[in-house]
Order: sequence, then structure tokens, then C-alpha cells
Amino acid sequence: MSRYFFPQLEEVHALEPYRLRTRWSTGETLEVEVGDKLRSIPALAPILAPEVFATAHLAEWGGSVEWFDTEFGADNLYAWSKEQAGLPSHEQFDAWMRRNGLSLTTAAEALGLSRRMVSYYRTAQRPIPKTVWLACLGWEYLRLRTA
Repeated sequence: MSRYFFPQLEEVHALEPYRLRTRWSTGETLEVEVGDKLRSIPALAPILAPEVFATAHLAEWGGSVEWFDTEFGADNLYAWSKEQAGLPSHEQFDAWMRRNGLSLTTAAEALGLSRRMVSYYRTAQRPIPKTVWLACLGWEYLRLRTA
């Protein structure tokens, strides 16, 4: 049985409304702007107050960022921060696979990678190199163009 290891959130700091600096078990320090997410859900409106936002802290088990009884999961924060930094996220990679009807095996064949590496990228166990993401986009473009 394989185990799923997602990067663990180790530290969080509220920088300004509505930006967080996060440190991960991968050694990465990433920033993420969450204002749009907070504004999109009426129940999260209290967090929009700067003094409340500033209380952001790591949840007890490290799986999320909390404000009183509200939280954002670490997996979402990781994906959002990667995407905002212009880097591909595991969510984008998974969406690319689903959009193109690819299994781990067929995605590996399309990209010239091992099935295991595709699995690592899809589950955020390894960062997705820009060259791999560009290969995904190029493969999809050529597939759609010839369809």
C-alpha cells in the first residue's frame, strides 16, 4: 500500500491583508494572496478585518491556517501559492490529466516520464519543473490542433 505524502505546512505569517507567507516541509517559502477567496464566501467576511486577518496561525496539527473557527487547508494554500508565483501546481497537473483523459501510464508515455514521477507531480510529492509543465501544455495544444 502506498502512502500519500503531501508537503506539510510548517509555519505561517500574516504579512498584510490579505497575504500570507508560508514555509513548507519541502524547504519552500511561498507567499499567497487570499483576499479574493475570502471575499468569495460570505461566511469568511469577518476575516477581512485587518486585525482579524493578522491572527492567522498554524492549526494544531499543521494541516491548515486558522482564524478562530475558520481555516484554509494546506493543500489549497500550496496550490494557490504555486499558481500565483507562476509555477504549476499539482491541481493544475491533475486537471490537465483529467481534461485529456490520461491515466498515470498514458500521461507518463505522453511526457516521456516514469509513471511514478507523474504520480509524484500529481500528488505534490515533487515540484513540477517548468519544462514538464510546458511539455504538458505543448502536448495538449498539438493534440487539440490535430483533432
